[in-house]
Amino acid sequence: MLARTRLRWKHSVVHGRKQTTVGLSRSDVSIVKHEERSPRIEHVSWGRLEVEGRVEPYKDAKLFPGGSRDWNWRETGTGHDPGIQVSDVQELLDHGARVVVLSRGMAECLHVPRETLDFLKERQIAAHVLPTKEAVALYNKLAETEPVGGLFHTTC
Repeated sequence: MLARTRLRWKHSVVHGRKQTTVGLSRSDVSIVKHEERSPRIEHVSWGRLEVEGRVEPYKDAKLFPGGSRDWNWRETGTGHDPGIQVSDVQELLDHGARVVVLSRGMAECLHVPRETLDFLKERQIAAHVLPTKEAVALYNKLAETEPVGGLFHTTC
């Protein structure tokens, strides 16, 4: 059984040495009732990610043990280049992820900087970097047995 909950979320973002708090007033965090389990992805296509426990599809999403939310790149300075930021993956770890799947987009336009991969390696977190459709398949397989987190970009 799943529960959907709307929450106001505050998230601290670290840029170099400066820390700021970003209020996510429009954030809709979907909670999986079995809070230790990562939600399954039900469908992916260009610009659309359907996730267990969520009525509306995401365009880009963060999934983690216990739930999911919209992945707003402006919160952390993520873009195709410079790519996925450390603060993006830190949020997954904060929710208990012990393995991480990072999608590079359908056409693999989203970069993953060495700094982000080194951050995960230093914490002994397995990281898988794949095109989106392959990332979804691996994420769902891992979600059956492990506390997995994922960042999913569904366009380019």
